[in-house]
Amino acid sequence: MWHVYILYSTKAAKTYTGFSNDVQRRLFEHNISESRGFTLRYRPWTLIRTENFSTKKDAMLREKFLKTGRGREQVKNFIQNFIHNAAVSAAAEKD
Repeated sequence: MWHVYILYSTKAAKTYTGFSNDVQRRLFEHNISESRGFTLRYRPWTLIRTENFSTKKDAMLREKFLKTGRGREQVKNFIQNFIHNAAVSAAAEKD
């Protein structure tokens, strides 16, 4: 099984979209073990979305789409939902 994942850095308001056959390992690498690259600068990353695919090719196509103009609009919606849900959860914790 292959997965497309979207990470979000609340500290920097940045996103990262990738694909992998092991999302938890990749999240660990992005947050802890990588020593160079784009994701190093914007830690910590939060996993805000995953999508599952049966083939690597399908996952690669979806990742490529999410990096296009129309795909970026979808990613913005995913971020807005994440931020809204986080705000609702924070408000609920105060009650």
